[in-house]
Amino acid sequence: MRAFFLYANGDARKQATSTSIIVNHRSASNPVSARTPLYKLLTCRVGLYVADWAARDGLTWLYLLKTVIAASLALGIAMLLELPSPRTAMVTVFVLMQPMHGMVLAKSFYRVLGTAAGMVAAIVLGALFPQQPELYLAAIALWSAVCTALATRFRHYRWYAFVLAGYTAVIIGIPVVQHPDGLLLAALTRAADVSLGILCSGAISALVFPARSSAALLRSVRQRKIDLTAFCADVLALRCDNETFGRRFEKLVDGIAGFEAARTFASFEGSSMRVRVRRIALIDSKFATVCTRLHMVHQLIRRLQATRSMCVLKAITPLFADLSIVLDRLHARLLDAQARSDVIAQITRLQASLSRRIDELRSTEVGRAPVARIEQYTAFESVHRLVADLLEYLETDESAAGQSDQREQSNTYQSRTSFYVTALTFVRTALTVGAAGAYWVATAWPSGSLAVIAAAIVAGLTSASARPERLALQIAAGAACGVAIGYAYLCFIYPNIDGFPLLCAALAPVIACGALLASRPGTSGYGIGLCVFFCLLAVPDNVVVYTPNILLNNGVAVVVTLLLSAATFAVAFPLQAPWVVERILRDLRREVAVACDGPYDGVAQRFQSRTHDLLSQLRMLLTPGSTRYANAWRWMLATLEMGYLVIALRGDLPEGEVSGTRDTARWMTAIDLMNRRMANLFDYPDEHRYLRACRTFERGLKRVSIEIEHAEREGDRVRLYRIASQLCVIRSALLDGDAPFQLTGQ
Repeated sequence: MRAFFLYANGDARKQATSTSIIVNHRSASNPVSARTPLYKLLTCRVGLYVADWAARDGLTWLYLLKTVIAASLALGIAMLLELPSPRTAMVTVFVLMQPMHGMVLAKSFYRVLGTAAGMVAAIVLGALFPQQPELYLAAIALWSAVCTALATRFRHYRWYAFVLAGYTAVIIGIPVVQHPDGLLLAALTRAADVSLGILCSGAISALVFPARSSAALLRSVRQRKIDLTAFCADVLALRCDNETFGRRFEKLVDGIAGFEAARTFASFEGSSMRVRVRRIALIDSKFATVCTRLHMVHQLIRRLQATRSMCVLKAITPLFADLSIVLDRLHARLLDAQARSDVIAQITRLQASLSRRIDELRSTEVGRAPVARIEQYTAFESVHRLVADLLEYLETDESAAGQSDQREQSNTYQSRTSFYVTALTFVRTALTVGAAGAYWVATAWPSGSLAVIAAAIVAGLTSASARPERLALQIAAGAACGVAIGYAYLCFIYPNIDGFPLLCAALAPVIACGALLASRPGTSGYGIGLCVFFCLLAVPDNVVVYTPNILLNNGVAVVVTLLLSAATFAVAFPLQAPWVVERILRDLRREVAVACDGPYDGVAQRFQSRTHDLLSQLRMLLTPGSTRYANAWRWMLATLEMGYLVIALRGDLPEGEVSGTRDTARWMTAIDLMNRRMANLFDYPDEHRYLRACRTFERGLKRVSIEIEHAEREGDRVRLYRIASQLCVIRSALLDGDAPFQLTGQ
């Protein structure tokens, strides 16, 4: 659930920033004169303040107001219809209500799927074990564990459906485990309450000042374009040192893996938006490609400076300066369509100029091709590829505004959590829910059923968190506050109010406080625990029963179960264990082997999506600034660079069997050997494999250089120069002093 709030908060901050930029722009273009009357000056200042407040805090207050209205509406309708559990409808509203309308629709859709699957599972398992509560509890625990593990495996929007399927079966089946004849009625009651909550949250989200996920997505795409063009301009103008580059590069790649969820939210808002979302997926792919290419150019600049290759630097620096000036102009006038077209035209001319310069390098001194000349060619070729990728990204972004685009179907993003994390999630969920159920059966604890339900809920809600023990502790603290507040309401508030309006007014502060805490990344667990368990334990049904002792017993059961779950997550199966991080890091490195040996069709998209996805998992598990984090970050950069270079090298190789001289067969065999050595190095990095890979690439580069001398056709010479360029960059990357190959300690 926390992941759904992160995107909304980030969008609200971006919207506030955009509003501030617009306000400052208007203020600069319409300065207040010294002769302006005082009342006009005050009106202008107040208007600016109100606009800034509306873009920042106003969005939060609107979200809280909509949550309180939807929860009160669901509670009132459930009481009016005399549903058995109005509080369930209220909890459903709290869980579903999000700042953006598309997010509400997405969660509602997957809640329907998850609830239906959970209902079917509860009924089927009840039919299989009608008079065997122990076996039924074991089957329910395994079902919950399987669903939670799948939720971890298939993240983003699909996570919610699997989580609901897991703990819905527990919520339906556990209370009637001793009375299986009431299982069907419990399932239908749950379906009615959840359906009412879905309808109320969707209606209020759509009718009361709706905030569109599609608009937020388009603003995010525009902001990413602004950040990327500014970053490219600074790198090419040599205005970024290594530390600044690393910080800004991390910021850019951070959102690549999570952008899939944002596109899904927007796609629920209409068929036309679904078409645009497919185009935006292609823009996101081009964005990731430019980010990687920019990192490779930065590495090239740094290596040239380190090796003091002044002739090469002197040759390419004017090109960097020209391109940075053009990008600065684009960044300054990004909202002007004509300016964007002019900049794209200028970049196209720069690309043509680069192509001519590269042709000149190939045509001069054809008789010999020393490594120094290949290095100069490599520098120009690297810049040319950056310009080509940047131009394709800008053109794709411009075409997304049109009515149709033949490239709109491209979307191959793969989001798969590491198998080891999934397995740990399965084991800890089965252990937590199974232990709570076993204790309940062994002791006949009156509140044991609620303890089992709390264990299933906390296991599901924490499955998407990198720190499940921390989130479980927050939920436990929030639940304890909810129990205390519920006790106060039951003893002092409910006896002194009369009528539904006063009940809504009394519940509004707690609901609003829980929603506010849940919407903040650092306090989301407190809000979830407060609101969910306050509603489950203390919100009145149609007939209010004043039994504080039952409330306290159930509250103790919930809080103790949550604390024990947190202890289990932290001690028994911590996700931050070194061996777990190392397994994910190994999966990341193995993507280079996929780039070397996998099917070539679509390999770039698959490699890109998998590396960024695994990177996001590592960044969630590791603490920024730690040694393990720095090591993982170096491997990620090395994997991205080597993978792209190998894929580009495979694209330049001739297809099928190559006929020619004996030397031709030798350099082709050498490249095959290089691919195997590279994949072996990333699979099992050590000093011996590293030295073998370096020697192999040195020999391969020399053989290709010799083959260039014997090339008779211009097309063959062009291909060989491009291959030599890729080999030269790979060799430089292997010899880089900051490369992780020698620093693994393995």
